[in-house]
Amino acid sequence: MNRQSIIVIIVIMTLALIGTSVIQFLWIKRSVDLQEKSFQTKVTEALNNVHEEIIDYQESTKSILQLPHYNSKGSLSTGFESFQSKYAAQKINDLTYKSRLNKYLDNIPPEKLGTWLSNEMENQGIYIPYDYGIYSNETKSFSIINGKFSFQSNEKPQSSSAGIEQLDGKNLYESEYKVNLFPNETESPGQLKVYFPNKVAYLWKTSWVSMVSSLIFTGLILFCFVYTINTILFQNKVSEMKTDFINNMTHEFKTPIATISLATDSINNPKIIGNADKVTRFVNIIKQENRRMLGQVEKVLQMAQLEKKDFQLKVTEFDMHDMIKTAAENSRLKVNKRDGTIKLNLEATKTRIMADNNHISNVIHNLLDNAEKYSKEIPKIEVSTYNSDKGIHIKIADKGIGMSKEALKNIFEKFYRVHTGNLHDVKGFGLGLSYVKAIVNAHKGDVKVESELGEGSSFTIFLPFYASNSD
Repeated sequence: MNRQSIIVIIVIMTLALIGTSVIQFLWIKRSVDLQEKSFQTKVTEALNNVHEEIIDYQESTKSILQLPHYNSKGSLSTGFESFQSKYAAQKINDLTYKSRLNKYLDNIPPEKLGTWLSNEMENQGIYIPYDYGIYSNETKSFSIINGKFSFQSNEKPQSSSAGIEQLDGKNLYESEYKVNLFPNETESPGQLKVYFPNKVAYLWKTSWVSMVSSLIFTGLILFCFVYTINTILFQNKVSEMKTDFINNMTHEFKTPIATISLATDSINNPKIIGNADKVTRFVNIIKQENRRMLGQVEKVLQMAQLEKKDFQLKVTEFDMHDMIKTAAENSRLKVNKRDGTIKLNLEATKTRIMADNNHISNVIHNLLDNAEKYSKEIPKIEVSTYNSDKGIHIKIADKGIGMSKEALKNIFEKFYRVHTGNLHDVKGFGLGLSYVKAIVNAHKGDVKVESELGEGSSFTIFLPFYASNSD
């Protein structure tokens, strides 16, 4: 799958996930809105019932004036109309009229008001904290707040039902839940107001099942989305690395095969077949190229065995410094041809370890070989050692091309090779460092790398003094 196809899939899946999330949010929001409408209807019904309780109470106690009654149109009649006519005949001014009308509010008992309101809220299935008050249109303030008389126009409601010490008075002043008390055709002396400080949390709480379910399923979809994208990217990267591996393997085998073919043809030449020296020379070339191909095949087979854990470490005791010196001498042949140097700084005092001599030797050779191959001009390689409580540390540093942060994440993967631009002079299958890590891990050791692009790289491997056989 090419990069463009992957991008298209990512865009489509992202849009689908966003669309699904938006639709789920809108449905939940709609559910909350419906809950709010239902809540408002219940509160309005409760307030109207409390208003009826107030009217019945005043009618039963025959308070102050004859209690006004409602006609079929919902406006006050009889007693209140008599009250209006009486004071109109006496030519009482509007201020006196309104003042007299406001006394209906003063006759509301605070304790009973709280009981009536509590009972009606419970009847409507509303059990959340609230604050309430009787608001006077004449004084523009509350005459009763949460079951207590209030005498100051600027007083803030003291909350008893909400479970907090004090509420902002503006919340109760501006509450949308209210009912006009004793209304006539033109005005009302006051209002019964209720404020729910936790209304929003209550409404969203009613939809918590939908919300939690939505979050869980959205999270699962998101997880699958991320996992799928990572899998696609990983498989695409593996495919590219395998393609590079096949290309590298073809290139690596093509040269020795061509050389063997030419050597064979040369031997069959009548002019050469009778020359023993030349025949021997070409036979040696064939053997050398054959060993080269066998070595490459062996690397691939070794990695297959390591991956399947189908191998056994042949643990023996040997001196690590002796092995490093031998490997350095072998590598000096190639390094010296490029006027380079290999410096040994062996400071470890405990150098004998129990490990697989052959595999550890291959590890050291691989790291030295990489240090030489990835040095642009004159190779400068330094090998140092030091001890820790449980083993020995070997550090191989170079002044080569270095690696980017992206390369550092992948260098221990099979078939991965650090890009060297358009240069193809660095040969190999990309198995060396993967082999290094597998072998070191099999010995219960560790390998770390530090590198900076253009500044070089350093590999530090830790090997314990005693390695157990790998299963």
